[in-house]
Amino acid sequence: MKVMILAAGRGERMGSLTDSCPKPLLKVAGKPLIEHHILALKAQGFSEFVINVAYLGQQIIDALGSGQRWGVDIVYSDEGSDALETGGGIYNALPLLGDGHFMVVNADVWMNYPFASLRNEVAKNVHLVLVPNPQHHLSGDFALSAGVLLNDGAEKYTYSGIGVYHPSLFNECCAGKFPLAPIIRHAIQKGQATAELHDKTWIDVGTPERLADAENQIKVNLD
Repeated sequence: MKVMILAAGRGERMGSLTDSCPKPLLKVAGKPLIEHHILALKAQGFSEFVINVAYLGQQIIDALGSGQRWGVDIVYSDEGSDALETGGGIYNALPLLGDGHFMVVNADVWMNYPFASLRNEVAKNVHLVLVPNPQHHLSGDFALSAGVLLNDGAEKYTYSGIGVYHPSLFNECCAGKFPLAPIIRHAIQKGQATAELHDKTWIDVGTPERLADAENQIKVNLD
């Protein structure tokens, strides 16, 4: 299964930290955040990566290269100066992702998660990893019932930024900038979406404060 790491965003909430450095290259526990993803995924048997880039994207390409130093293969989906949002970014990268299910991981999240288990989640076009709602997103995104992803329910959870998708999910899409959520909601309506709840540590590394939280958590896991 190939892995797409989403790394094209501007990271505006990071303030001056991302004025000259793309957010995926911000260091936590001595390594760029995106490198932690690559190492964790490689340790669980993943070796083929597609990384989309836009804002200061050449820095990411220069920093990671072909992936040879980690024994993995990295190719890039370059969106130019204007990021295509999550849906558009994935659609743009489809020629690099192959014909089967692929995993998507946001570069700006951190969680201690068993990625290898997602190889088995290929029964539907979408499988999401959900987490309990953080303080900055108490309304949640989706509901969950017996492994089935729902648009609404008594209790909603937050999309973690980790999911498995099949290319056919995007059959009705066109090239350009568009979000992923409406595509997922359409799959739910067609009965083509499953999910699971991960109730352990998860951090959306979207602010300097949460970057510090990620550093603390990574150090704890390395000790």
